[in-house]
Amino acid sequence: MHADFWHQRWQENRIGFHQAAPTSWLLKHWPTLGIAKGARVFVPLCGKSLDMVWLAAQGFDVLGVELSPLAVQQFFAEHALQPQIETTRYGVHHRAGNIEIILGDAFGLDAELLGGCSAVFDRAALVALPPPMRRRYAHELYAKLPHGCRGLLVALDYPQAEFAGPPHAVPDAEVHALFDADWQVQLADRRTVPRGNPDHVGNVSQLDTVIYKLQKQKHS
Repeated sequence: MHADFWHQRWQENRIGFHQAAPTSWLLKHWPTLGIAKGARVFVPLCGKSLDMVWLAAQGFDVLGVELSPLAVQQFFAEHALQPQIETTRYGVHHRAGNIEIILGDAFGLDAELLGGCSAVFDRAALVALPPPMRRRYAHELYAKLPHGCRGLLVALDYPQAEFAGPPHAVPDAEVHALFDADWQVQLADRRTVPRGNPDHVGNVSQLDTVIYKLQKQKHS
């Protein structure tokens, strides 16, 4: 899956993954993580997610990364924000208040930048990627987050053969295979999405939303 795929989705406004309200799982489970106000929260493949607005309103410093210029432009325009813009080796930084979005490639971020992120929220990033990219994403990008980093990961579980994705199915066994080496992974919630629900994808026979709590471990 190439960048052109996502650029086209935004150009055609085929962004069914965008939610008109903050993620309910975020509101429910984030307060249980005990993350201090003022902490920097990494939101990968952020689009124009309202989750960033909610996190900022709770007193967190938000760092998003997004590939689509349209997504970044629409985010700031829809919230009547005039971002300060700066170009670095990571991409084009847009910052307004305590929200910063880097227009660039998430895989181009390094430990120097992400080392200041003590939290992560991943709703639509892991499930957007096909299997080889999921492995790279977990083993390269998440590896650059610091020890002690905590957060939430939202995954989907359904019979992958019934729908090509994205969003892709990432079953429990794969989540653990991707993260167990470096992260403590705890199941926080699992709910079946009924057919007819706006969050249902394709015409799959069974769809579950699964929420995990993550904490990066320090190896001895």
